[in-house]
Formats: sequence, C-alpha cells, structure tokens
Amino acid sequence: MERLFGEPEPTVASAAGSAADAPLATQLRPRTLAEFVGQQRLLAAGSALRRAIEDGRPHSMILHGPPGSGKTTLARLIADASGAAFEEESAVEAGRAEVRGVIARARERLSSTGRKTIFFLDEIHRFNKAQQDALLPAVEEGLITLIGATTENPYFEVNSALLSRTHVYELEALRPDELRGLLDRAVARGHCGPDGRVQSDALEFLAERSGGDARTALNGLQLACDAAGPDQAVTLAHAEDALQRRALLYDRQADRHYDTISAWIKATRGSDPDASLYYLAVMLEGGEDPRFIVRRMVILASEDIGNADPQALLVATAAADAVEHVGLPECQFALAQAAIYLSLAPKSDAAKRAVFAAREHIRERGAQAPPAHVRSSTRSDGGYDNPHRREGHISPQELMPDAVIGSRFYQPDDAEAQLREQLREIRRARGVADS
Repeated sequence: MERLFGEPEPTVASAAGSAADAPLATQLRPRTLAEFVGQQRLLAAGSALRRAIEDGRPHSMILHGPPGSGKTTLARLIADASGAAFEEESAVEAGRAEVRGVIARARERLSSTGRKTIFFLDEIHRFNKAQQDALLPAVEEGLITLIGATTENPYFEVNSALLSRTHVYELEALRPDELRGLLDRAVARGHCGPDGRVQSDALEFLAERSGGDARTALNGLQLACDAAGPDQAVTLAHAEDALQRRALLYDRQADRHYDTISAWIKATRGSDPDASLYYLAVMLEGGEDPRFIVRRMVILASEDIGNADPQALLVATAAADAVEHVGLPECQFALAQAAIYLSLAPKSDAAKRAVFAAREHIRERGAQAPPAHVRSSTRSDGGYDNPHRREGHISPQELMPDAVIGSRFYQPDDAEAQLREQLREIRRARGVADS
C-alpha cells in the first residue's frame, strides 16, 4: 500500500524479495492495456471499461470472473492509468478495522495531496452485510473508488445497496489460444531458459489443461521448468507433473469432441450412470465448455426420456441454470447430478417420434387450414365448443382439419403406460376411435 508522508510504495518485486523470486504470473503481469490478454468483449473499443481506463476516470465496479481471468491485473491497470493510489485487501483476511484504515488513509491522502484512492477488495463476497455496509459512505462520498473482485455471482453475494453504486463487469475464463500466447511470451522472454527449451506439446498441454486460469498456466510452466533443471528440455511429462494431470487426447474442435459427447448420450440413454459419469469426466478434464454439455442434457431429457419422466427436463434445465450462474468448477456437481438422474430415469422416445411423424405428414401432404371453429376470434365462425363448459372438461368437437381427421402421431410406449391409458379414456369420452 502507498505510505503517507512521501515514502515510496514497495514494488511487487521488492515485496517478494526480488523480481527473480516472484512467481512467474507476477513477473509477467501486464503493465499496459496493450499487454493485457483476453476479455476482448469487455475491453472492446468504446466500451465503458476501456474508456474508464484510457481516460483515467475510474468508477466503482465489481469484477466477476473465474480465477486467473485478470481481475487483479485490471484493477492495477485502472489505478495506474488514473494516477490514483492503490490500496489492496483480501476479504478473507481483512475486517472492519482494515477497511477503516483504508478509508482513513484515503481521506488524509485526498486532503493533503488531492490524490484519489482506488481500493481493490479481493473476494468481496466473503464480507458479510455489515462489512459491506461499512464501505457505502466512502463510496457515496467519492472518497474511494471501490473495485471488488469475486468468483461468485455478485447478484447473490453482494448487498443490493453496494451493487447499486457499482458497475458489474463479467470476465470470462481465458481461451486455450490466449493462454498459449501468454506461455509463448514467457518463453520468449527467457523465463524458462533459452528459446526452444520448452517443447510445443508441453506448452499446448498447459494451455489446454489450466482451466482458463492464467496464473495456473504460468505457475505450471515455472514448476515444469524447475523440475526439468537448467540443462534438460521441458517435456510433456514435466508439464503433466506440474499440473498433476495426465494429458488427454481430446480436441474440442476435432472428431474426438463429437465422439465423446456421442458416447455420453448413448451411455445415458442406455441407463448406465457410471459410463455417463465417465464420459462427462472426460469432457470436463479435456476442457469442454460446460454449456455444450448441458445443452445435450436438455435435449436428451426430451428426446430420450420425455413423458416417461417429465421431471427429467426440469432437472436438465436446472443444471443449465447452474452452469450459467456459477460456472466451473462448481457447476460440475450440477452436471454430475443431472447425468445420474438422466441415466436412471425411465426412457421413452415417443415425443421425438410424434413430432417427426407430424412433420413428415405435413411435408408429404401440406398444411391444412384449421377448422373455422378453432381459428382466431376475428376469423372464427363462433362455433367453438369450450371444454371448460362441459362436465369433465372434455368436448366431443373435432379439432383436426377435415383432411387430417383420424391421423395418429403420438403413440405412447410401454414407458408411458399411464399416459397411454389416460389418452384412451380421453378419446373414449370424446367419442373418438382409439385406433
């Protein structure tokens, strides 16, 4: 933190002992916006956050994103661009006393030098309501510009009063190609010995297997280089050991990507929860986008389970919500829960067959106009027989176009025996043949 009375603030390198002793992720922390990697959407030309940095006019904000996505780096860049003092605390360790100290120093700094203060509070979601409320007056006064960082959804974890005084920015996990660029930069700058010492497949592994986390990727490279020693090439085995993971032959853009999701679908359709979980784990370990996985879960819930267990669709869509709300790594639990439920649910493809049959009928014979009595109110002949006005809420009135009367598209199977019997009773009450 900046000291009062003119003493220079210690640099990151001096705080760590020396630049060479600092973690590689710290050594390579961008000093300018041009060096920053990732978040193209958030930092697009003309965006609110980019303008705030380029104009040196920061505003209070919450940076929400996964570990290693650049939250701390962005906060430092914002402070540097504005010329403001930079105060940093972690909500894991800090309490009201530390917050009061930051506010007191900010007040003294502003009155004595006119210099503003940016207060970066990491893991802001770890503050309780009272601790968050303690920040409000200073933020409202403009005494501090608050930059909170959190891996949790701020709309659930940060007080509405504080949220209303900040702008929420959502950061995304870095893509493998972005991480590869960071790793190449580290190698080119000699942080792992002479250029060419690190084998390409080792760099590719670190980029693919670090979960979009720049800190994990760079620290993994540093550990791999240390393990190899000064005179050996850094191999895939060194990189695997650094991350304690085995390399997977999994390419999200190649055939194996589709082979694995196909295997997951077939294992789940086949009611084998262990196989379903295995292929789910292969995809997660391979860095698959969880949204891609959960979309297939939603599809399977209707295509392969359908009305044999309507709850399956609710489970799958709830898992999709969990993926959007919490992201990885936590959403893996919701994905596993859904995979198990879908595997064990009774299976029926009757809904799939029904819609295919109806669409095939229309492709072959064309779409017939609805009978006059079921058309919209301005075009109806007034002859609609509302079933709510009849006993049992069932009307015998024909609802199909004349040319389609008697067609049957939905054929309940054995997994939908209850619905099959229910349909028979309805047809009987309506006076319609069941064949």
